[in-house]
Amino acid sequence: MKRAGLFLVAVVPVVVAGTVYVSTVPSDGERTERRSDKPSAGAPATPAAPASPASPASPASPASPASPADPGKKELAQQLVASAENSTLDWRGAYGYIEDIGDGQGYTAGIIGFCTGTHDLLTLVETYTEDHPGNGLARYLPALRAVDGTDSHAGLDPGFTAAWKAEAERPAFRRAQDEKRDRVYFDPAVRRARRDGLGVLGQFVYYDAMVYHGPGTTPTSFGGIRAEAMSRAATPEQGGSEKAYLSAFLDVRRTAMTTMHPGTDTSRVDTAQRRFLNEGNLDLATPLEWRVYGQTYRIPG
Repeated sequence: MKRAGLFLVAVVPVVVAGTVYVSTVPSDGERTERRSDKPSAGAPATPAAPASPASPASPASPASPASPADPGKKELAQQLVASAENSTLDWRGAYGYIEDIGDGQGYTAGIIGFCTGTHDLLTLVETYTEDHPGNGLARYLPALRAVDGTDSHAGLDPGFTAAWKAEAERPAFRRAQDEKRDRVYFDPAVRRARRDGLGVLGQFVYYDAMVYHGPGTTPTSFGGIRAEAMSRAATPEQGGSEKAYLSAFLDVRRTAMTTMHPGTDTSRVDTAQRRFLNEGNLDLATPLEWRVYGQTYRIPG
């Protein structure tokens, strides 16, 4: 996934979103590990576009009050992730994004940073091609299979990035990205958080960790982070304090990030999620203000 832009000026802009609106994830095509927070050079912040209706929640995860599966919160979740992943609240502007950010996982692309080196971009294109044979990315499938699990561009350069951007203009490919995000990352994260007794903030914390670390069970994957957090504090479902458990989860996640990539920027945890937790905003009620990579974002109430 794309990380924040490299800010070269001392004055930090404030991004203000308009009306805000956060689905539920089987594990097909899941990424194996996430990547660093290495900023991508020269990526400017983009003001948020007016929100359009969010995609409906999965039938398996009906919306309930104060839940990211509620269409009124799903948009908010995507904006929060986009502030860390794409330095913008306009997450819909990232369908055509593609770049090698030098994190060892090949090309990072699309709305949540599908990667050529982490399997999820490959399975996205495979599924999309089953539904839309002859699309502009189909001819790269042999190369995508060959480079899966590596940072290689063999067989992809020079045309793959242009093909991705062109395909991202098609509504069908945008829908495919949305569906992949929900099925593999968002939906499972929300379901797991609900079972642990977590509210909206906790559900978002799980989702952002799932996106960044992948849903595996290693110590630096979502499952390993959750297991270690549960060894330190009981979940609300186990009778524990929600705030204490989330604090433990964020502690473990921060360690996992720096273990994966020493020196990495952890502000998506420190000055965003941790800030909301310290404020006691377990429902992620707006207005919200947070900082990621030195940039301030605000969403009004």
